[in-house]
Amino acid sequence: MSVLDGILDGVREDLATRQSAVSLAELKARVGDTPPALEVLPRFRAPGVSIIAEVKRSSPSKGALADIPDPAALAKEYAAGGAAAVSVLTEQRRFAGSLVDLESVRRAVDIPILRKDFIVTPYQVWETRAHGADLILLMVVSLDGGLLADLLGLTRELGLTALVEAHTADELARAVEAGADLIGVNARDLTTLEVDRTVFKQLAPAIPAGTVAVAESGVSGPEDVAEYRQWGADVVLVGEALVRSGDPRSSVREFMAAAGD
Repeated sequence: MSVLDGILDGVREDLATRQSAVSLAELKARVGDTPPALEVLPRFRAPGVSIIAEVKRSSPSKGALADIPDPAALAKEYAAGGAAAVSVLTEQRRFAGSLVDLESVRRAVDIPILRKDFIVTPYQVWETRAHGADLILLMVVSLDGGLLADLLGLTRELGLTALVEAHTADELARAVEAGADLIGVNARDLTTLEVDRTVFKQLAPAIPAGTVAVAESGVSGPEDVAEYRQWGADVVLVGEALVRSGDPRSSVREFMAAAGD
């Protein structure tokens, strides 16, 4: 069993618990009362590199990263620093996140919010919109057959923007075929947790013109953001380096300035 398989097993167990507590009908009713999702792509296409700053307490590869008692306060610092969006981990077993974190961040900032989790069912897409997110992460590696296209279609119906994530050339081809407008290349192999930043450099040329390219993982400092930008990234998602920085507002500014646009 790969690392990803183990994570997905836990995700499905936790999902079953939530589904027994909140029906799909209830979620759909909540979505009807939720303000429309924010437009995301125009922000990411603005001049310069955009930063998605992540609220991330823990990870499977490094364990505990930071004590974040108040995700909303951290998100406000990110927004003040110029982040284009905030990513919130909601997976609880390996990342110590929750939908409560997502809701608290939504109340705190007026920039787009990405729900970062392992999405494998339509229920989770409805759940994402019901809790106020504007973006949703869809990982090609965990979505077999036509499920990727089905979930991508549902995200659009609900007004969400999908960040479709790939790590290999085959996964990227599937993302393109599905018609993704926002494609992320994760430098981390989720089956082994190994990181190779040059994966983005190798795959970026195959991202179609007009599609927003996002570099994910492997950022330890401003120089890494600058390099991703040189390789064609429109957006860089940063987690660990920001939550450990001690000054997230200034760090976001430094990461954006490093691209030199």
